[in-house]
Amino acid sequence: MLLENPKIITDKVVLNSIVTSARDRKETIVFTNGCFDIIHPGHVFILEQAKAKGDILIVGLNSDSSIKNFKSSDRPICNQDDRAYILAAFSCVDYIIIFDEDTPKKLIIDITPDILVKGKDYEGKEIAGSKYMLDNNKKIELVEIIDGKSTSNIIDNIQKVK
Repeated sequence: MLLENPKIITDKVVLNSIVTSARDRKETIVFTNGCFDIIHPGHVFILEQAKAKGDILIVGLNSDSSIKNFKSSDRPICNQDDRAYILAAFSCVDYIIIFDEDTPKKLIIDITPDILVKGKDYEGKEIAGSKYMLDNNKKIELVEIIDGKSTSNIIDNIQKVK
């Protein structure tokens, strides 16, 4: 059974229409992205902070194939449809779109959000789409993270139980 939710957008044309309507209403569009493989408090904390920055929060979700490309062939643990469905349950998330590239740069260019949000663990690191955002007078904001909360830590702890 395919898990469906109106927050899960599968067509970029539909997403662009949503973004255009939001802009017409003078709403602030916030974008963040990630794998969100095994949802944990760190994910929720970043998503809540991202939503607090604007009116519409769009989450770019790495596809299964993109995660395999840059993490490992053993990841993700949860498939992209399950991960999208879980994210759609959060009141702070307005829309989710799955992308196949290793980074969301193309998606950021398509959407041109007002604010790009990443966790403070990205401080001093290259953030996909940051040059485009800055060139277009858009904001990049780094939000607090909860140290020690990560999918990798959860996987490590599960493996210790064996």
